[in-house]
Amino acid sequence: MSSTPGRAVRRALTAIVPITTLLTLAACGTDATPAADSAKATGADSPGLTAAKKAAEEYSQRPTQIPLTQPVGKKIPKGKTVDYILCGVQSCKDLADFFTAGAKELGWKVNQIATQGTPESVQAAYEQALRDKPDAVVSSGFPRAVYAKQLAKLKKAGIPVLQSNADEVSGDGISLLKAGPEEVVGNGEMLASWVVSNSGANANTVYFDLPAYTILKPVLKGFQDKYKEWCDGCAMDVVDVPITAVGKDMPDRVVSYLRSHPKVTHIVFSLGLLNVGVPAAMKTAGITGKHILVNVGDPQNYQYIQGGLTDGALALGSQELSWMQVDALARQFTGQSMDVDQKAVAKNMLVTKDNLPSTKGDFPIVEDFQAQFKALWGLS
Repeated sequence: MSSTPGRAVRRALTAIVPITTLLTLAACGTDATPAADSAKATGADSPGLTAAKKAAEEYSQRPTQIPLTQPVGKKIPKGKTVDYILCGVQSCKDLADFFTAGAKELGWKVNQIATQGTPESVQAAYEQALRDKPDAVVSSGFPRAVYAKQLAKLKKAGIPVLQSNADEVSGDGISLLKAGPEEVVGNGEMLASWVVSNSGANANTVYFDLPAYTILKPVLKGFQDKYKEWCDGCAMDVVDVPITAVGKDMPDRVVSYLRSHPKVTHIVFSLGLLNVGVPAAMKTAGITGKHILVNVGDPQNYQYIQGGLTDGALALGSQELSWMQVDALARQFTGQSMDVDQKAVAKNMLVTKDNLPSTKGDFPIVEDFQAQFKALWGLS
């Protein structure tokens, strides 16, 4: 059932995943934890259902406030230079562009350094950063083991390194880590709240996961923990998907699974890209009545939602996260701590057809986030 990765490893492949794991994993098995054949109803008035409904309602509200309220309070110097190291897919380029837009507001220059996502190209990019001697380095998706030697040199040179969307911890050279394991575990809780409330705490769920991407492990754990708490007795199966299925036979895998597990009510994908092509394949196979939810929404899945082909998605606050990195450097460059940014968590949102803000691109979660950041920076 394996095949080579296809063109679908593209824009939908978000920076939430560490790209370098693609290089060391040729394929994973599809071993899954056995699930019960039917979900056990817990009752419409169960405490779990009540809690799930409350959480889902909260997560479905579009936030109006960025997670930062403390002004920088000092004049932010212009003319700073930042090297932004790309990860090799479009989503990382998007993050870099979001960061660049924020940095431009402060009069900084951003040098985007491309890589192919391979260890060699990533190390070469960090070597270039060492030669450039910028005021800071920003990147996404790389575990420190890939660039440990260069990180040590940057630390010695006093150049802050900001990282995001990596199965990593801050410290020892990494000055700021956003969207790390402790933050993304909440994504799983958000997904579970929708499944439990939508099913009336009577779900039979299959969760398709990409174990190659280690940053997704906390998402699955968050989902499992809250699903069990809120939907006690409900069936759940976890199906591990190999990277070789992406853009190839993923729709066929889903159809095959559903044919052999007809009592499944809800389908959850750990990344939106896994759902690409699935609704059409299910329709062709005559499979109906299933509910689909994806982690990490993208334009394709937002269009599915608008067209009634997918029920919902977890939309990430990627633009706000990128501007939070700019804010952290603004504080660093004015002699302040980045702690306020490290503690703040970029807000995400559960979207369905009823509250979908847009089907075009990565819409901001906080609509006027730019104006709010500018106010903190003394620009308005």
